[in-house]
Amino acid sequence: MDVSLRPVHDSDLPVFYRQLNDPDALRMAAFTPEDPTDQDRFGAHWARIRTSPDIVVRTVLGDGDVVGHASVYGEPGELEVTYWIDRAHWGKGVATAALRALLAEVTERPLYARVAADNAGSLRVLRRCGFEVSARTTGYAPARGAEIEELVLTLGG
Repeated sequence: MDVSLRPVHDSDLPVFYRQLNDPDALRMAAFTPEDPTDQDRFGAHWARIRTSPDIVVRTVLGDGDVVGHASVYGEPGELEVTYWIDRAHWGKGVATAALRALLAEVTERPLYARVAADNAGSLRVLRRCGFEVSARTTGYAPARGAEIEELVLTLGG
């Protein structure tokens, strides 16, 4: 599959909303909005992300189709990566290719990532892209309704 990034278009948002509301993907991601079905909050969130000069957000395309999004956000020196890939494309190298493309675009280091400790797929993606576990913590995971273990990973720095 040919994976590429491009700026987010308005037409991508319904796809992102659908992807966000996949129950299996929500459980795996764990650290999600309190109510992912709230379309008003979803819209406000994306309006803020897309207009912020401090956030780099890209649509992930797989063979030209919207398959997710990836971004870098945060304060200088504390930038964090995040990504969401449609579950239909898990295990196919899409997230790894998308994250590598984003890391080529955003060259500031260090970069950080957070992942539910039991999210083996995302942990594998981050490690393949050079991130290393730098801390363990616990946090409330809205998608699971509980405190869970979270790993903090670092690239560079």
